[in-house]
Amino acid sequence: MKVNDTIVALATAQGISAIAVIRLSGKEAIAITQKVFVGKNLADVPGHTVHFGTIQHQGKLIDEVLATVFTEPQSFTRENSVELSCHGSPVIVKEIIKALLANGARLAEPGEFTKRAFFNGRFDLAQAEAVADLIHAETDNARQAAFNQMRGGFSKEINNLREELIHFASLIELELDFGEEDVEFAKRNDLRELILKIQSYLNNLIASFDQGRVIKNGIPTVIAGKPNAGKSTLLNALLNEEKAIVSDIPGTTRDVIEDEITLGGITFRFMDTAGLRDTSDTIEAIGVSRTRESMKKASLILYLWDLSQTSLAEIQHEEIQLAALGIPYLKIGNKKDKAPSALLEQLKNQSFILISAATKENLEQLKESILTTVGVKEVKQGDVLVTNLRHYQKLAETRDALNRVLEGLDSGITGDFLAMDIRQALHYLGEITGQITTDDLLDNIFSKFCIGK
Repeated sequence: MKVNDTIVALATAQGISAIAVIRLSGKEAIAITQKVFVGKNLADVPGHTVHFGTIQHQGKLIDEVLATVFTEPQSFTRENSVELSCHGSPVIVKEIIKALLANGARLAEPGEFTKRAFFNGRFDLAQAEAVADLIHAETDNARQAAFNQMRGGFSKEINNLREELIHFASLIELELDFGEEDVEFAKRNDLRELILKIQSYLNNLIASFDQGRVIKNGIPTVIAGKPNAGKSTLLNALLNEEKAIVSDIPGTTRDVIEDEITLGGITFRFMDTAGLRDTSDTIEAIGVSRTRESMKKASLILYLWDLSQTSLAEIQHEEIQLAALGIPYLKIGNKKDKAPSALLEQLKNQSFILISAATKENLEQLKESILTTVGVKEVKQGDVLVTNLRHYQKLAETRDALNRVLEGLDSGITGDFLAMDIRQALHYLGEITGQITTDDLLDNIFSKFCIGK
């Protein structure tokens, strides 16, 4: 896709800052900038160079700037591009963009710079999506996973699979051209071995989505238990701040309180919830209901017992209900310093983590247990992980199509039906990297980007 207009947008965050960067891209990016830039003639300078000057429009001096020039195809978009670094006043940014618009540029749409890079072959669709993931990465694991994908590791694997399938698909298509001569260019045993090999690799990619999703989105973790078990105190201890109100009065927490921390390179969204009990208080009852709903949606539950007020029988009864949810959980005995020694002895082999949230005793042990339970490994350079739901769905659809190929081989169906299922698998793989796409899909993907990216 070739476009002739030139787009402009603020590439840095909105608001007051030391500097702001305004980005232009398009055939006339350098020429339009020159109309308002007073300094060197930017049309004569080499690419990847920076030049000092001023921005003036209609006789008005707006600001002193640095203009960084990129000539096609050596730019992010593979078009002529200019980045203007100005002072970070919103008024200055607004005036410079207005001047550029008046001289022929138009405002960029969300993600339009990256979309142009995709259209111009700078990278494929999966790599383009990784750009957005990299911008929004909140942990080093998320950054590394997005960076690996942006550098093409995931795309390379997908393209290798497509090439092997295309080879067999072309042989089967060739057979159809010689249908009357009963020849077999694509050996069925070789095709079966290839499909099984690809299926094995697809299964590994699909299985990596559980870890990839956790790395990208974090882990929703509910802190639950009866009133006054110390849930709010534990949340405050984990966050190292007074986020939740702590009181000896049962039922203080009426709603779900959330905050995030990073443990071992993973973001955990901790949710302090209302204490689980039967209550006639209407507001508290709503809070208890929300607690139960949050527990059902959580990826991990930290369940607290107040060991100073709990018997072994009560613990065992609550654990039966907890296990019935089918969600990973940690059993945490709080207020261990006030617990009867007999109860502590009974809990010795019960996989309990004994803490004192108030004094932060054994808090590091709890953090280690949390990381062990979720089992997320550190992402290393070159690791291929599926972090995108769209990619996961297309991989699953590819696997289903290849399953139909195997079923067809078992039942001895003709080559035209085999070719149809292989083409369907190729279609799904092509949708991941953008060899096959639609305007609606591209609009949906790039609309989620920043305007200046």
